[in-house]
Amino acid sequence: MTWIIQGILSFIIAVSFAIIFNAPRKKVVACGVVGMSGWMIFSAFTMVSQDQVQASFAGAFVVALAAHILSKRFKMPMIIFSVPGIILLVPGGLAYNAMRNIVENDYLTAIAFASKAFMTSGAIAMGLVFAEVLMQLIFRYMAKRKTVIVK
Repeated sequence: MTWIIQGILSFIIAVSFAIIFNAPRKKVVACGVVGMSGWMIFSAFTMVSQDQVQASFAGAFVVALAAHILSKRFKMPMIIFSVPGIILLVPGGLAYNAMRNIVENDYLTAIAFASKAFMTSGAIAMGLVFAEVLMQLIFRYMAKRKTVIVK
């Protein structure tokens, strides 16, 4: 039951951010699916490994792959699909707790929260970059294969 609720809520959140960022109306559902897929991978990975950093990497990787596929299919920029999907993975709560602990002069706890937020943010960036590299390799391979078949 929790999976269904998480899926529905993550879809609604991703659609809401797609509307806020003025995504084309016909592609808002696709943005929601990208966000939902990234969150479900994040949630599953968190349950299995208990590591939010690795789960963020996996979720961002899936979001970037889905955004690439949809951008090629709909002939639109990838950012239309990736931004609403990535928003769900951003560690805003960790950053807030870090700043709150700094204000409260609890620097050791703040450092722990801040380092986790930085590592999670870095994992999201690495997931996006790795997916980009993988898709470029795939597209390059497909282009070479197409030229070999044509000759």
